[in-house]
Amino acid sequence: MNRRTLPLSQLRAFEAAARHRSFKQAAEELAVTPAAISHQVRELEALLGVALFERRIRQVVPTAEAEHLFPVLRRGFDSFAEALEALREQGNGGSVTLSCTPAFASQWLLPRLADFHARHPDIDLRIHASEAPLDLSRGASLAIRYGMGPYPEHEAEVLANDTFALVASPQLGLAVYEDLKRVRHIDFDWYSPSLGLPSWQHWCQAAGGTAADLGASLTFSEESHAIQAAIAGQGVALLSQTLVKAELERGILQVPFGPRLPGLRYHLIRHSRFAGHAALERVAEWLRGAFAGVASQKSGSVDA
Repeated sequence: MNRRTLPLSQLRAFEAAARHRSFKQAAEELAVTPAAISHQVRELEALLGVALFERRIRQVVPTAEAEHLFPVLRRGFDSFAEALEALREQGNGGSVTLSCTPAFASQWLLPRLADFHARHPDIDLRIHASEAPLDLSRGASLAIRYGMGPYPEHEAEVLANDTFALVASPQLGLAVYEDLKRVRHIDFDWYSPSLGLPSWQHWCQAAGGTAADLGASLTFSEESHAIQAAIAGQGVALLSQTLVKAELERGILQVPFGPRLPGLRYHLIRHSRFAGHAALERVAEWLRGAFAGVASQKSGSVDA
């Protein structure tokens, strides 16, 4: 059978019916009547010379021939949809989704959005703030992901290498290691504990002590809440220096003493299918510049 004679309408009706195992649900999806689905399936059966469904009361059951054909069509229609969506997104050049964690969105991104909008007033930017990664293959999307990679089928570039340090509000008056006993140490639950990020135990060992040197704990389920608790003077926290850079510069948080531990890397990620997307590249360029500003300012500072 050549391409000119492919029964596309009948194949689409069959694929929907096989996926739902129902002519009625297939009809609802395709906005036609169940009788139209049944007619198109019968036309396909007549063309192929095989039965594709066993008709039962309120149910249709795919035959062995249908089970062979269905996955091929499903992959094909999925590929059509993805390719068309990619082209649609290319044409809708002013809309971009940026995926990141809630802590990154509130601590790093939101304070810088005014600068982005001033530079790119024509881009509609949607922030997807979630611990769960966004599927970047579905549209014009970028992601800031924290880890070491790799990211298969994606283009990835390192924006920054992170470090962790003990931070606290100046109002706590911390001066020496022994002061930790009189304040709470703030902790939070990592969404992906397998990443191997620095812990209080790691920090205490690097400082020449043990976790027993710490005061009582205060634990949050969200990283951003732990940061706000540290700002409010509720205790000391072991935090990403990238996320609290602005607070350190303004003096509402400080690193009173102790070691700095290596964290992971901030990556800029996009699906390889969207390479060259104009609006994506403009957002990516702005992100590179914003991170480069952080890096250049860090390079001029001296760690305590």
